[in-house]
Amino acid sequence: METPTARPATLDDVARAAGVSRATASRVLGGYGFASVDARERVHAAADRLGYVPNVTARALVRGAGVRLVVAVSGTDATVLDDPYVDRLVSAAARVCAPHGVGVALEWLPLDAPAGLRRLGDDRSVCGVLLVNTTAPVLDAVPRGLRGRVVSIGTGSPAVPSFDVDNAAGADAVLRHLHAGGRRRIAMVTGPRWLSCAERSVTAYEGLMRAAGLPVRLVTGDFTAARGGRAALEALDRWPDTDAIYAASDATALGVIAALRGRGLRVPHDVAVAGFDDIPYAAVSSPALTTATHPVAGIATAAATAVLDGRPVPPVTAFPSTLVARESA
Repeated sequence: METPTARPATLDDVARAAGVSRATASRVLGGYGFASVDARERVHAAADRLGYVPNVTARALVRGAGVRLVVAVSGTDATVLDDPYVDRLVSAAARVCAPHGVGVALEWLPLDAPAGLRRLGDDRSVCGVLLVNTTAPVLDAVPRGLRGRVVSIGTGSPAVPSFDVDNAAGADAVLRHLHAGGRRRIAMVTGPRWLSCAERSVTAYEGLMRAAGLPVRLVTGDFTAARGGRAALEALDRWPDTDAIYAASDATALGVIAALRGRGLRVPHDVAVAGFDDIPYAAVSSPALTTATHPVAGIATAAATAVLDGRPVPPVTAFPSTLVARESA
């Protein structure tokens, strides 16, 4: 015959053993509200004696603190969630949240329906939100109830602090490296043109080309390798004398290299290629990819920490980006 397993102690058991009401026991164990010193001592003693383990989720919901951090990624469709960049953000945020008993949830925020933020603001299980790929309409849609619990990884606003990489400086460093290497007909494969933070690197490119008296050659990309390959071929068809291509992401740059090889062109001998992000694969690709750093984990860690801490932060926190020169340029 099996021995019955003792059930876990409940809050009611603790209150009964301590000789206090359930509400008082809840306040003591939850760390909020008033309770006398004597009541606190009796409740804690009873909890220790009974081996009571509090329900972290229930406690957070009662206090309105929330039990999950939502990473809300804006995009034209849900495939934006497949971006490895998003995986890195979520992983770093989860490492910050785990010691606090907070989970991390990932949601797609349609560009044409940012009102989904109101639902997150009304959800008591949500302790905060990290906005990714932020646009002006998304920032405008942040409800008052979320303010103080939301930050942007990308463009911010007076009500929403921003944590992001200084991609303009990174682009500047890479483009100057290409120019120093003798490249004068440099095309750029951009990120999505609706993404305002990605436009900073476009502005840097245009400024440097014009200052040097060089032609501006822009092809729209979307941060993917597939689009990078197609964009490279478009650039070659429009400007056959192109001698370098700067891509707004490493994934795009790797697609560019593959397409150039398909055309029988050598990298970097015929066309130099550089990217942005310094993803792990950049160092072991063939040829190894010249790029600029993008401290994704550090940015996500700082952003998640700011939400959990709940303390005021500067309107903009910019992380430096530096050149990583390798074989491709």
